[in-house]
Amino acid sequence: MSSSAIATVVNMMQSLHDATQNKIVEHLREYLEDICDEKLWDEAFEKTQDKLVATAIRVRQEIGSGHTKLLDYDQL
Repeated sequence: MSSSAIATVVNMMQSLHDATQNKIVEHLREYLEDICDEKLWDEAFEKTQDKLVATAIRVRQEIGSGHTKLLDYDQL
C-alpha cells in the first residue's frame, strides 16, 4: 500500500471516536492475519502440488486395476 493510501485511511479514521477507531483496527488486524494465513496456505499447497498430482494418478491407477476395496464404514 502506498503511503498516500495509508495517509488517506488515517485521515478518514481521525474524525471517528476512539471506540470506533479501535474496532476498525481490530477488523484490520484480523483481515491482515487472514491474508497472511492464506498466503502461507497457498505457498504450502504450491510446494506439494506435484506430489498431490502424482498421488491422484497413482490412486486412479490402483482403482482401475482393482487393487483397492470399498471402505466399510461399519468397521471403522
